[in-house]
Amino acid sequence: MAKQEKFDGVDSVQALQSQVREFCEARHWAPYHSIKNLTIGVVTEAAELTEPFRFLNDDESLRHIQSAAGRENLEDEMADVLFFLLRIADRYHVDLGSALQRKMQKTAVKYPLPTK
Repeated sequence: MAKQEKFDGVDSVQALQSQVREFCEARHWAPYHSIKNLTIGVVTEAAELTEPFRFLNDDESLRHIQSAAGRENLEDEMADVLFFLLRIADRYHVDLGSALQRKMQKTAVKYPLPTK
């Protein structure tokens, strides 16, 4: 990965997925990336995302992510979770954009807008 690109939009999901694929292929990681191992990776990284907040109240948690080190840790762990999700999507042919839209529609039915 020579040049670091800025990714902001939904259109970049495929670009991120390709970047993760190339990274993994260069390291010959495919044998280790079964659906079981990748989903365990998601859970492990999600747990690491929560770890700094374990004994903090809401105000302390906010201050933590406002510090340089806390912010970097937050971003690193979020990126790790995203990495695993993108890898799963690539290896097992999941259209993340469509999956998210479908799930949001289901959630909107389950949790309709409040009435006035």
